[in-house]
Amino acid sequence: MACLLEAPLRISVLSEVTATSRHYVDRLFDPDPQKVLQGVIDMKNAVIGNNKQKANLIVLGAVPRLLYLLQQSSSSLELRTECAIVLGSLAMGTENNIKSLVDCHIIPALLQGLLCPDLIFIEACLRCLRTVFISPVTPVQLLYTDPTVIPHLMSLLSRSERTQEYITQIFSHCCKTPEHQTVLFHGAIQNIAPLLISPSYKVRMQALKCFSVLAYENTQVSLTLVNVLVDGEVLSQVFVKMMQRDQPIEMQLTAAKCLTYMCRAGAIRTDDSCIVLKTLPCLVRMCSKEHLLEERVEGAETLAYLMEPDVELQRIASTTDHLVTMLADYFKYPSSVSAITDIKRLDHDLKHAHELRQAAFKLYASLGSNDEDIRKKITETENMMDRIVSGLSESSIKVRLAAVRCLHSLSRSVQQLRTSFHDHAVWKPLMKLLQNAPDEVLVMASSTLCNLLLEFSPSKEPILESGVIELLCSLTQSDSPALRVNGIWALMNMAFQADQKVKMEIVRCLGTEQLFRLLSDPDTNVLMKTLGLLRNLLSTRAHIDQIMSSHGKQIMQAVTLILEAEHSIEVKEQTLCILANIGDGNTAKELIMTNDDMLQKVKYYMGHSNVKLQIAATFCVSNLIWNEEDGSQERQDKLREMGFVDILHKLTQSSDSNLSDRAKTAMQQYLA
Repeated sequence: MACLLEAPLRISVLSEVTATSRHYVDRLFDPDPQKVLQGVIDMKNAVIGNNKQKANLIVLGAVPRLLYLLQQSSSSLELRTECAIVLGSLAMGTENNIKSLVDCHIIPALLQGLLCPDLIFIEACLRCLRTVFISPVTPVQLLYTDPTVIPHLMSLLSRSERTQEYITQIFSHCCKTPEHQTVLFHGAIQNIAPLLISPSYKVRMQALKCFSVLAYENTQVSLTLVNVLVDGEVLSQVFVKMMQRDQPIEMQLTAAKCLTYMCRAGAIRTDDSCIVLKTLPCLVRMCSKEHLLEERVEGAETLAYLMEPDVELQRIASTTDHLVTMLADYFKYPSSVSAITDIKRLDHDLKHAHELRQAAFKLYASLGSNDEDIRKKITETENMMDRIVSGLSESSIKVRLAAVRCLHSLSRSVQQLRTSFHDHAVWKPLMKLLQNAPDEVLVMASSTLCNLLLEFSPSKEPILESGVIELLCSLTQSDSPALRVNGIWALMNMAFQADQKVKMEIVRCLGTEQLFRLLSDPDTNVLMKTLGLLRNLLSTRAHIDQIMSSHGKQIMQAVTLILEAEHSIEVKEQTLCILANIGDGNTAKELIMTNDDMLQKVKYYMGHSNVKLQIAATFCVSNLIWNEEDGSQERQDKLREMGFVDILHKLTQSSDSNLSDRAKTAMQQYLA
């Protein structure tokens, strides 16, 4: 019975709440325009800083009425402006508020309002549009639906400092794709570049943010920006001045981002003084502990991106301001003796401390991606390997990804694989990570596993014993080419100089059907690694004979298909090397000798224009006619009849020493 009381109670509470808001909405429908205006002004005062009131007014249908009044030509300019201000205030509430406003088609209504000549009304519309567009729930595409909108916004930039601030902020938030960059950048050079020297800091800052999003991963835009002049000075120098220590941190960081993106897009050389002497030191400076958490995160992530492909920048950064040890502080933040006295700030930083760890892992990954000495420096930093291991099991997916990236970077070192990786048994958390992770993490984790399975890695044995083969075979069936490559690559590394039991387990688990599916994979990397796996499986005579006795027919078929199809030189060379390995088997070589079509193919590649293919084919012949083996005389006679000796004789005269030596070795089998 009690449950019957709930509904009336809930209704009465709701009616009490909405009754206070309803009169605001009712006044919007008054026939007297003056009362409507006063009602809107009262509503404006009621909603400032009051999210509950905002939500109530939206529920009660205030938005469609405000938009109607805003769009009516019969409404006074003052009323239309006040409506825009109230809508802007409603947009300042929660994400749900923004969704409601967008659903009511606020964006087209406000964009239409920009055609009005009155500046105060335009500024009110732009302020509201800015608030709506900077919300993550607003579809940015709505700015680009009508092709006349962007040129019109560009033309409004000259109206006032406010229009400049709001419009550039809208642009920097709505530039998400290369198409958006293209639409914006022609007008940006002409209309936004001059704003970089505006007397208003807010305008300069928003214009700078615009250029950072325009240049990001866009070569065409970046190459054009290099030649832009602002008040007679090249743009890169304007950015350099904005990075000076006397400028606000936000400006220094954003200017450093602009130069970083232009450099990564190939518009500025990595050894240019504005990168080496200005941008890199500025970003390193941002990593120091006196900066705010978000500044340290942004500084570290931008620096990681800047030097990712360039070993020289990595070396310079690693010796600048003790960066490697400075980053260790990112894991100790906020400490119990933290200097943060602002409780609100401390609460914020505790919630976001994982972003610091993520940024540190990213930067370490970038620093250590090429240089052995830097990797050593990183692993010797206090508790570094323990930090990576715990990072692999953090709740934040971004931290896990950054930690595995860092591990992958360090795993390129033979020395680290033999020491730190073994001492900390990093393969265990890595295997755990591989069990259930999104593709992005799987790609990086499986790449790292490939390195841990190299023959000189002490982790190879325990990984093998943990039943990794099934996991890797399942990766080869992924829809993602990167995962298929890594699965097959790891199996290839595992099969290298492995004992027969491991090889047979790989063949059994992978299955011939899947193996041949991979040999016809559209991705060349997958095909190359599958051929590499096959080559490693078919090494050591006993192994070659055993695998060929059970799978010979299919393997020969696959070899034929690859040699006949349109493939790169590298693919064909690898395939001929597999054939040479088959030719080294005791019984397996008969699969080639009894296949005249295959012998003709070998003969064809001996006379090919590419030396690599000639060497691989000659190596195959050499294995087939090797003297000390049973039946060598019959094989030699057959190949002589087919004209192989004449070709070998010709190849001994080759200008390529490797090829002529290989041909001479084969010829000696006939002379012995």
